[in-house]
Amino acid sequence: MNLPELSFADVVQPAWNVSPRVRALVTTRNGGVSEPPFGRWRDGADQSGGLNLGMKAGDDPAAVSSNRERLLKLAGVSDVAWLEQIHGAGIVRAEDVLAQTRAGGGLTQADASVTDRPGTVCVVMVADCMPVLFCDEAGRAVGAAHAGWRGLAAGIVEQTAQRVAALAGVDASALHAYLGPSIGPDAFEVGPDVRDAFMTGVGAAQRDATANAFIQHPQNPGKYLADLPALARLRLQALGVTRVVGGDLCTVTQRDRFYSYRRDRETGRMAALIWLDDHAQTLAD
Repeated sequence: MNLPELSFADVVQPAWNVSPRVRALVTTRNGGVSEPPFGRWRDGADQSGGLNLGMKAGDDPAAVSSNRERLLKLAGVSDVAWLEQIHGAGIVRAEDVLAQTRAGGGLTQADASVTDRPGTVCVVMVADCMPVLFCDEAGRAVGAAHAGWRGLAAGIVEQTAQRVAALAGVDASALHAYLGPSIGPDAFEVGPDVRDAFMTGVGAAQRDATANAFIQHPQNPGKYLADLPALARLRLQALGVTRVVGGDLCTVTQRDRFYSYRRDRETGRMAALIWLDDHAQTLAD
C-alpha cells in the first residue's frame, strides 16, 4: 500500500509565544506505515498507516524504523536522543545520550533530557503519560520530560525545569512549559496510593488544590479520577512557572488521534520532540 508521507497535519504543535529558534512537536497515531493494532483509527476500525515509534510495543521493527525515518524527515534532523524510559525522575543531557548511542553503548535510562546545543533533539515517548516540554523565551535551552504519575510525584517536572533554566541562565519562573496529550481527568482512574503519593509532603498552600485534583469515582467506591494536567500545573506553579499551555488533549477519548495504553493495552507509542534551530525558521515554514 502506498501510504502518504507524514505531514504537519499529523502532529500537534505547542501554541506558545517563544523564539522561532525553539522547534517542537508531538506526534499522533497518524502518518506512518504500521499495521493494526498499531495503525490509524478510521471509521471505527484500526487501519494501516499508524505512526508507532516504540520499538518495544510489539510492532514490526521495520515498520517502526520507517516511522522514525518519516519523523526525522519531517523535523529536518538527522537523529534524536531516544531514551529507555523507566517511570522515574532521572534527567540527562541529550548530547550525552546521542554520544552513548553512537558509541554502541545502548539506550540511556532516564525520563527527561535537556540541552542548549542547536540541532540536538530532546525526545520522550508516551501513550497516556504526559509529555512536558520546556524552553526559555529567547531559545537558549530546551528540555522534555516524561511525566507519568510516578515521575510527576517524584519531581521530574520541577527538576527538568530547573535544569533547563540553569542552561539558559534564567530563573525557572521565566520558562515556558507545554503539557502535551495525556490521559484526561475523566479517564484516569487511580487508587488511594496515587493520591497519597501527591498529598504526602505537599505544602499547605497547595494542599487543597492538590486534593481537588482527585475526585471520588462516581461508580467505583475507593477509587479516584485524577487530573494529571492540573497536578503538573500545580507543581509548575510552586516553582514560579506560570506561562503554561496545553493539557487539554486526552489520549483515551480521542481515539482517532492518539495511542492509549490504558484504553487498548496493545498499542503504539507517540513522541514529543523539542530542539533549538539556529536558522530561526518556524515548523510551519
